[in-house]
Amino acid sequence: MRIVSLVPSLTETLSSWDRTPIACTRFCERGDLAHVGGTKDPQITAIAALQPDLVVMDAEENRREDHDELVALGLKVHVVHIRALGDVNPTMRVLSEQVDGKWSPLIVGAALPMRIRAFVPIWRRPWMALGQPTYGSSLLEYLGVATEFAELGPYPTVDLDEAARRHPDVVLAPSEPYPFSRRQLGELESVAPALFLDGKDLFWWGVRTEGALSRLADALSTIRGSS
Repeated sequence: MRIVSLVPSLTETLSSWDRTPIACTRFCERGDLAHVGGTKDPQITAIAALQPDLVVMDAEENRREDHDELVALGLKVHVVHIRALGDVNPTMRVLSEQVDGKWSPLIVGAALPMRIRAFVPIWRRPWMALGQPTYGSSLLEYLGVATEFAELGPYPTVDLDEAARRHPDVVLAPSEPYPFSRRQLGELESVAPALFLDGKDLFWWGVRTEGALSRLADALSTIRGSS
């Protein structure tokens, strides 16, 4: 089956099912595959020229106008929409049926009680935070972490001074979409002690989810109040 993936999470998941796409985005971290632009600026003409059997997209990561243009060209497009941990199993099951893949259902227990309050920046200049409803905040909530600014929507623009005034227990700084590193440590720790996380574990869903939950739990175990 000739599949073009415009979502890094789906490229990773499809490959694990032995349904490796014939092309993907430059953000999919697959240098061995042909690239057809980015998630927000796919090369529509190049995709159509590949004559794929299926193009897979995500309602949040990709743009509606690109979806509509692909459909207008007569291409079959499958769209997923993951905004919570609970979306993963049903969404991956439907996708696996589309591509004759094999999804092993994710088994999760009861969520942990809220023990940690975290500021989770996802961008800088302007500062933006991880809010709700989002897959990342859902993962953290399952692990007992309440995200500051969640009441302001999925990805609110925020003020760093206001984040400090909220006195969170920790700043969880992911490596994407903004590549937070120790270069921003001074700014981050003006709010609270900082813990750097692999952004893929926080934002890539699908086959990665099970391992990501374990890795995030291990990282969070070092934070005050997590024991």
